[in-house]
Amino acid sequence: MQNEQIANRIKRLCKEKDIAVNTLIRECNLSKSLIYDLEKRNTSPSVRTLTKIADYFDCSLDYLTGRCKNQNAHRS
Repeated sequence: MQNEQIANRIKRLCKEKDIAVNTLIRECNLSKSLIYDLEKRNTSPSVRTLTKIADYFDCSLDYLTGRCKNQNAHRS
């Protein structure tokens, strides 16, 4: 999993949906340093964190982690 790619997907989704990253962080009760940690510290987010973000944006985990280009791939 490429953490920088996850950070970029999160930022892209925020931009597409006109949502501030800080709003996402507050609404999902995430760490304020989430994006920085992904980009600079190369920390891996938990599955729980990724699931919260994917659910918030109604996208697949595969899309969020860069495994596919389609936001809704593999969603039931």
